[in-house]
Amino acid sequence: MWVLLIGTTVVLSFTHWLYRWRNPKCNGKLPPGSMGFPLLGETFQFFAPNTSSDVPPFIRNRVDRYGPIFRTSLVGRPLIVSTDPDFNHFIFQQEGHLFQSWYPSTFTQIFGRQNVGSLHGFMYKFLKNMVLHLVGPENLRKMISEVEAVATTRLRQWSCLESVELKDETASMIFNLTAKKLISYDSENSEENLRENFVAFIQGLISFPLNVFGTAYNKCLQGRRRAMRMLKNMLQERRANPRKEQTDFFDYVLEELAKDGTVLTEEIALDLMFVLLFASFETTSIALTAAIKFLLNNPHVLEELTCEHEGILKARENPDCGLTWGEYKSMTFTFQFINETVRLANIVPGIFRKALRDIQFKGYTIPAGWSVMVCPPAVHLNPEKYVDPLAFNPWRWEKSELNGASKHFMAFGGGMRFCVGTDFTKLQMAVFLHCLVTKYRFKAIKGGNIVRTPGLQFPDGLHVQIMEK
Repeated sequence: MWVLLIGTTVVLSFTHWLYRWRNPKCNGKLPPGSMGFPLLGETFQFFAPNTSSDVPPFIRNRVDRYGPIFRTSLVGRPLIVSTDPDFNHFIFQQEGHLFQSWYPSTFTQIFGRQNVGSLHGFMYKFLKNMVLHLVGPENLRKMISEVEAVATTRLRQWSCLESVELKDETASMIFNLTAKKLISYDSENSEENLRENFVAFIQGLISFPLNVFGTAYNKCLQGRRRAMRMLKNMLQERRANPRKEQTDFFDYVLEELAKDGTVLTEEIALDLMFVLLFASFETTSIALTAAIKFLLNNPHVLEELTCEHEGILKARENPDCGLTWGEYKSMTFTFQFINETVRLANIVPGIFRKALRDIQFKGYTIPAGWSVMVCPPAVHLNPEKYVDPLAFNPWRWEKSELNGASKHFMAFGGGMRFCVGTDFTKLQMAVFLHCLVTKYRFKAIKGGNIVRTPGLQFPDGLHVQIMEK
């Protein structure tokens, strides 16, 4: 009798729990969707690889079934996914009021609990202003000659090789430049290879969050620990041997840490350095690799791009001088090309926020505490906005705003969290392309297939041969 009663109670409790899982409480009408399996949700479907340039099947299939705003669950957490341009714009505009930046706990383990993406209000604005000290317009003006020198040197080296794996080589180039500006890191004279730790980190960044020895996620966390140890040792060494003048961003950070009453802590400073190192080289190298892939596939675009940059050289009074800020700002077609590249590459597959209170939108209720994922690929590949959205067409950006974000373009985020490093990324891409198309020819040797997960992989293994003109 007691066994039967206990068994019945267990079954009823499980049934009630399962019903609640599938039908979450809401003071209104939830967006349609499925919560998937208990605890796991639809995590495995979300992480399934995608070998097309189109909207990920996970998103596309659910939009077809439920509409542009739907609910799901990832790693046990309820989530609203938005492919609706109006809702996306609303989310970005209500940052700090109805929504705040949020990322899964797995992300905070990877990027640090005090990373800039997890901070809000005054602290976020404080760190944003610190980063602008590094990549603001005035510093970029001074940096253009250095970026050109690095690109020129690397291209000359690559032209002596039978082929180069473009993603890895551009990542190395950009990492070394960024690490030098941030922490005066010199890979050739360092006892440890800092970038190797970031490579290990990247390989598990977007993977199933199973922290067991041998998994990609475990290797990712180990890569972070090693990189953070190196950064902390550098910080301690710099403190012990301070410099008379600021020569890099580390000096600026140390100066801020030494101020009385500063809100900056060592933990926040180190997490900031880590995120800056990662974001500055990984996303830009993906964008550059995608750009070369698009040029290889679209000779008419390459011809137009080359014409613009050769025109810059012909207009110079002194042909031996380097790029000027004015020449850089005149690269209209180049900026159209960059916008089209990042629109199609969709390097950032999702932007996360959290609802601070119950929110009503288009008849749906987003419950307080629920996470929301804005989906840029669905916006960038929307046929109602972009004619033939999978076609690479830089001319579609003629007479369009080439800076900032809009309801239909969010490659660099939006709202108050619009990526502060956008101009730095565009500068590096434009200068590299200038050096490439004016002095070199290139052809694909192998690779370049599209291999996507919900993370940062595009395209895969593109090997090119670079030859002097």
